[in-house]
Amino acid sequence: MPDSPVMLDRAFYRRDPREVAPDLLNKVLLSADGRSGRIVETEAYCGPMDPAAHSWRGRTARNATMFGAPGLLYVYFTYGMHWCCNPVCGEEGEGVAVLLRALAPLDGLAAMRAARTGCRNDRDLCRGPARLCQALGIGRAQDGIDLVGGAGGFSIVDDGMPPPVAPVATTRVGITRAADETWRWYVPSEPHVSRR
Repeated sequence: MPDSPVMLDRAFYRRDPREVAPDLLNKVLLSADGRSGRIVETEAYCGPMDPAAHSWRGRTARNATMFGAPGLLYVYFTYGMHWCCNPVCGEEGEGVAVLLRALAPLDGLAAMRAARTGCRNDRDLCRGPARLCQALGIGRAQDGIDLVGGAGGFSIVDDGMPPPVAPVATTRVGITRAADETWRWYVPSEPHVSRR
């Protein structure tokens, strides 16, 4: 990491998640404990217009963070075993976010390996939304933290690497509703992408 990466400000997130998601590619998710990874795969979830979004039917106790300020981190539990994390986007009350699907590990690999003891190789440490949360120690306690400012221990920074000029755009993974929307993006030829 460079000496002075630039933390993404609230204006970055205060946009349509379909704009934010490809722009997050090649940004760096950074933990205060030194673990970090380059974001290489994202998916947009578009609130009341998107039946696949947790916020589609409105605010609940589970998805309340998704309706918060842009730049908060929405963390949810899925399949009874996994955590997934999403930077909140758009305007407060809108209920839109971007799922972080995969990272290319950069720093703190020893801590990531310790957190993912069953992982056979470093390529798989953060290859998938649940794996990246486990590798970086993201769980229930991180739901609602503010990525802008990093006070909750996590931030997303720009270290100077721009998003790919032509990211791959495909349909989203593991959903049945709105499954034909091409709201998933990844870095071409990136080995840490969860699924091609």
